[in-house]
Amino acid sequence: MKQTILAVARSVLAAGVVLAAPAAMAQNTIKIGMITDKVGPAKGYAEPVAAGAVYAVKELNAKGGVLGRQIELLVEDDQGKPDVSATAARKLVDSGVAFILSVSLTPATQQAQSVTLETKTPHMTPSNSGDTLTTQINNPNFWQTGPLGSTQIATLLSYARNKNFKKVALVTDNSDLGQLTNRFFKGALEKANIEIVSEEVVPRGSTTADPQMQKVRAANPDAIFLAGVLTPENALILRSVRQLGLKQPLLGNYNFSIPVYGAVAKGLLDGLAFVDAFDPAKPQTRQFIENYKKDNNGTEPYNLNGYGYDGIMLVVDAIKRAGSTDKDKVREAMQATQGFQGVMGGVGTSYGFADGKRTGFDPNGMVVRVYEGDKQGKVVHIGAK
Repeated sequence: MKQTILAVARSVLAAGVVLAAPAAMAQNTIKIGMITDKVGPAKGYAEPVAAGAVYAVKELNAKGGVLGRQIELLVEDDQGKPDVSATAARKLVDSGVAFILSVSLTPATQQAQSVTLETKTPHMTPSNSGDTLTTQINNPNFWQTGPLGSTQIATLLSYARNKNFKKVALVTDNSDLGQLTNRFFKGALEKANIEIVSEEVVPRGSTTADPQMQKVRAANPDAIFLAGVLTPENALILRSVRQLGLKQPLLGNYNFSIPVYGAVAKGLLDGLAFVDAFDPAKPQTRQFIENYKKDNNGTEPYNLNGYGYDGIMLVVDAIKRAGSTDKDKVREAMQATQGFQGVMGGVGTSYGFADGKRTGFDPNGMVVRVYEGDKQGKVVHIGAK
């Protein structure tokens, strides 16, 4: 399934201009820019998010676009590199985009903000989870609607609260995002007075996680929290867990919601609880799944596609409410977003920017699902309460 989704994304992204209006109308389009990673370390995440954005633009244009104009999505590849991301943002601004979406690595997205701050260009990431994206740079033109790392761990802790865990192991990888997620997990566990008896790192490119998991086994935790985001390394960790006979409950971050795990970690997933932002029981999500499948030869979307879809829909909603592509008006409209029902988030949750904040994912919008064999099971918990 992942290969089919990526093939669709590649076919529409290859030309750089993803979805354009007919040539005669090109000058009257509303241009939205997207910075993605086609070849670098974020490719596995960025391509499905981009595919969701592509689908959203196609759907909107089929319904007449926005403000009576078709939408043109201009795409730049930053290769996951911060300096290239800033250059890409500059190119998009010079092309006259009304808004920029960043779906690349967190450091790259951070660097692109230097351009959108200077040019006062509305800019958003619909999928990044780093808690520092809106705090390290005071950029009133930038918003984040992906679920924060702190929200992920708060949701997992809420789910696990009645398990009465006293001591846990924390396992991650050495990627920038893996280390960032690990810090948020660690801080939340310590705040909850849960002792971390083993903290292990499986480096990128490892061929086994046995040394790290042997240390975890020796520490004998009540549960094992998995904070890493590198899929191959996570598969190694799961293999070691099973081979070493560890029986502790496994609690994973949102990375484990990617369907590819059913193939790369086949036979290793049963019982693993993981946080997700995609609830098939939500009416908006059910409709999105149905429509996406019809448009993509039966290929079923998953959470990463949903992030890109919601990103475009939030941008278009702001432009519609602004009544124009004037940057100041669009900025004000986006900041005023409240109660926006997207395809992401649990039943009854919505996007909104409260009290001047620029993080818009509902803090109680994440869900917990449990693998049943190699398949993602139903939602067993909603929110961090």
